[in-house]
Amino acid sequence: MAYGGPAQSTEVAFLGVGTIASSGSTIVTAKTGRFRRRLAMGVIGLVLLLIAGIVGAGVLLTGAGGGTDAVTVPEAQLPDLGASVPVLAALSTDAPAPDPAALSSQLTPLLTAAGLGAGVSAQVVDVASKDVLLDLDAADPATPASTAKLLTAAAALTTLDPSDTLETTVVAGATPGEVVLVGGGDPTLSRTAPSQIYPGAPTVADLATQVVAAMPAGTPVTRVVVDSSLFSGPLTASGWGAADAPSSYAAPVTATAVDGARVSPASTARSGQPGLDAGSALADALGARGATVVLGEAPVGAKTLATVHSAPVSRLVEQALSMSDNMLAEALARQVALARNLPASFEGAAQAVTDALTDAGVDVTGVTLSDGSGLSRDDRVPASVLTAVVRGAADDSLDGTSAILSGLPVAGYDGTLFDRGDAGTAPGTVRAKTGTLLGVHALAGTVVTADGRLLAFAVVADGSGSDAAAEAALDNVAAALAACGCR
Repeated sequence: MAYGGPAQSTEVAFLGVGTIASSGSTIVTAKTGRFRRRLAMGVIGLVLLLIAGIVGAGVLLTGAGGGTDAVTVPEAQLPDLGASVPVLAALSTDAPAPDPAALSSQLTPLLTAAGLGAGVSAQVVDVASKDVLLDLDAADPATPASTAKLLTAAAALTTLDPSDTLETTVVAGATPGEVVLVGGGDPTLSRTAPSQIYPGAPTVADLATQVVAAMPAGTPVTRVVVDSSLFSGPLTASGWGAADAPSSYAAPVTATAVDGARVSPASTARSGQPGLDAGSALADALGARGATVVLGEAPVGAKTLATVHSAPVSRLVEQALSMSDNMLAEALARQVALARNLPASFEGAAQAVTDALTDAGVDVTGVTLSDGSGLSRDDRVPASVLTAVVRGAADDSLDGTSAILSGLPVAGYDGTLFDRGDAGTAPGTVRAKTGTLLGVHALAGTVVTADGRLLAFAVVADGSGSDAAAEAALDNVAAALAACGCR
C-alpha cells in the first residue's frame, strides 16, 4: 500500500537562519535583522544617556558659575559587520567522484540483504558527470509503488507552468436557490480555514462568502449540485485492490473533493463519495445544512458566483511527493492529460505522463503506467528511469523541475522519511521518495557523499518481505552511499 506521512511545513526557522519558501525553491539567508535592530536600539540608548548627561552637566555648571562650558560628545562607533556569507555553502565543484568498483563493493552486500528479497534492481548515477557508478538490472521494469510519483511530478512540471493553479468554482443552478459546485480537479479544497493538511489550500468558506455576496439578498440555498464532469472513466485504476478505495491512503478519483477526499479534515480515512462530501461541505458553509446535495452538471452558460484557486502546481508537486499523497498525484496526472488534450481518466493520464517524459528527453523504455500515483500493481518502471528523473531535476536538464528536489522527503526529518534514516548520517544528506506496496519497497532520490559529491540513486525491491526489514535494508544502502568516499 502506498502510504503518506503527515503534512509538514516547508518553512522552518533555526537560530540564526531564516528560510523563505517560494514556488519550487527554498532560499536560506542569515537573520542579521534582529542583531541590527538590537544594535541600533543600544546606540540610541547610549545617545540618550549622553544627552541626559550633557543636560545635567549644563544645569550644574550654570548653577555654579552662572555660565556654561562646552561639552564634547564622542561619535558613536558602529562595529563593522563585514560582508554577509551564505548560511548553506554550495557543493564543491571539484569534490572527488566515487570509484565505481569501490562503490559496488560497498553496496552489493547491502543490495543482497535478505530483507530486500531476490527481485532487486538499482542504479547510482553521478549527477555532475552523468556517469553510471552502479547498475544492477536497472533497465528491468519493476513495480515502482509510490516512486512512480516522480514521473507524475516531472510530467506536471514540464507540461504545466509551475505557477499555474487549479480552479474550483460555484455557478448558479437551473432554478432559484440552486448552486452548482464545479470541480476543477483540486482535491486540496479545505473545509477548514486554513487547511489542516495542505498549506496554501483554498477553502470552502471562501467559496461560501463569495456565493452569499453574489446571490440576491435573502435567497436561501435549497439545493447543491456537484459537477465532477472534468474527469472521466472509472473511479479506480486497474491494479488497485478492492480495499484500496476507500482506505486510509486512497479514494475514488473525482474532479471534486475536499481535504484530499478525507471523511473529515483531521481523519486519515478517505471517503467513498468525495464529490457528495464536497457538496455537503459547501451547504454547511452556506448555512444550508438541510439542502439537497446531488451529483449533476452545471447549466450551459451559468453565471459564476464564486472562484477559488489552489496553491501553485509546484507546491502541489512538493506536497504530493513529501506526503506520498495518492489523490493529489492522480489529480496532477489528469491535469497533464487535459493539457495534452487527452481524456482526464486513468488511461489518458498514464499516456499523458509517459508522453510528457518522452518530450522532455527521458528514455521511458520499459515504462508501463496504469495510474499517476503508483498504487497500481500493474505499473512498471525501471530503476534507470527513476534515476534519470531525479538526475534531470538535480542538474536542471529537466527544465523547471526543481520542485521535485524540494518535495523529496528528508531522511530523519520530514514527509514519509521523518522516522527513517541512519542516526550517523548528517541531516539533509539523504532526500528520497519512498515506495511501499505489499511485497514492494523502493527508495529513489539524492545523496551527498562524505566527499561532497551529489549522487542520484534508485533501489526497487519488488519481491521483498516485511516492511521493517526492507526499509532497514534500504536505509542501510542510502547511509552507505552517504558515508562512502569509495575511492
